[in-house]
Amino acid sequence: MSEEPEDDPVSAEGSTVETVEDEPRRKPGVVVKADLLPALSVLCLVALLGFPLGWIWARLAPPQESTLNADGELVPVLVESYHEFDGLAIFLLVSLSAGVLTAAALWLLRGRRGPVLLIAAVVGSLLAGWLGTRMGTSFAAGLYPMPQRVRRGDVVEVAPGIDTPAAWLTQPLAVAFVYGLLASWNGLDSLGRHRD
Repeated sequence: MSEEPEDDPVSAEGSTVETVEDEPRRKPGVVVKADLLPALSVLCLVALLGFPLGWIWARLAPPQESTLNADGELVPVLVESYHEFDGLAIFLLVSLSAGVLTAAALWLLRGRRGPVLLIAAVVGSLLAGWLGTRMGTSFAAGLYPMPQRVRRGDVVEVAPGIDTPAAWLTQPLAVAFVYGLLASWNGLDSLGRHRD
């Protein structure tokens, strides 16, 4: 049996088309060194979001009306103790929306997409949550100052506060979830860092 040589593929114009063997694609690696300085900038900028976060919360959180009892302690009037939960819920909603907007804005930084930017955004959001609770309670204390003299039975407005450090976690979790959702929706190995 004689083997006949395979014919070379021919293009529409009649010339021979060269076939290139498919080389296995290399998956793009994580760029760390080039992303460190932008990631540090993102960390600092996202952490500074704690100032407006705290200011907005202080404006929205309701004060707690309390009365001075015989022991000299401030006791919430009737259902006013629910305002502690209201203040926490408002902070969680404000920080959740800040986390979603932060992740969406960072996704628009096409040339820096990746885990380095995500880690910086999550750490910056954690710092923003901490700073937001500290600054928010300070701003609220300025909005609702304690009167100089309080007699027994007087009703005073007590500034809202956030007592649980778990409130710090809302914004970082929102950033990680939304950024991860956008990355999985993208579907490209390079996350679209480089336009082809």
